[in-house]
Amino acid sequence: MIDVNTCINDAKESMEMSLEYLEESLSHIRAGKANPKLLDGIRVDSYGSSMPISNVAAVTTPDARSIIIKPWDKSMFPIIEKAIINSDLGIMPENNGEVIRIGIPPLTEERRIQLTKQCRGEAETAKISIRNARRDGIDWLKKAVKEGLPEDNQKATEDQLQKIHDKFIKKIEERLEEKEKEIMTV
Repeated sequence: MIDVNTCINDAKESMEMSLEYLEESLSHIRAGKANPKLLDGIRVDSYGSSMPISNVAAVTTPDARSIIIKPWDKSMFPIIEKAIINSDLGIMPENNGEVIRIGIPPLTEERRIQLTKQCRGEAETAKISIRNARRDGIDWLKKAVKEGLPEDNQKATEDQLQKIHDKFIKKIEERLEEKEKEIMTV
């Protein structure tokens, strides 16, 4: 027996993963406010392995304009500093011997526009993934028709896939709009 629910669930799961990836990508784009997630992509070498800064130090945001990193091991200060300098964050850390402070400068209008374009690119990538999940589901249904699935079921399931697709595209648009508003707010 051919189960169309499997097709729908697979497509939905793939679309949810695309949305989660978008959320993760957008959280790494700085919007002028201090956020510990900005450091998630930066890895440091610690005791022979590469790991995120949050695994070797306490990362906090005491205010909207700064991030404080307090390494658990004093020998990690230069390693963390070097990793931040070499990252694409574009911010110079300050080390006072106790903590590493990262001051988040306000964004220029030009940089805000650049970040907005980057967000749109991430959103478009997520939309493409969602369209691909819908297309894969429709392809699966076409094969199922050849294997004996009634065409009425195929059409009904395609309509269901389209509704799920539209719902996820709308979520992406809403999330993009939120992020753009966050970036453009001075």
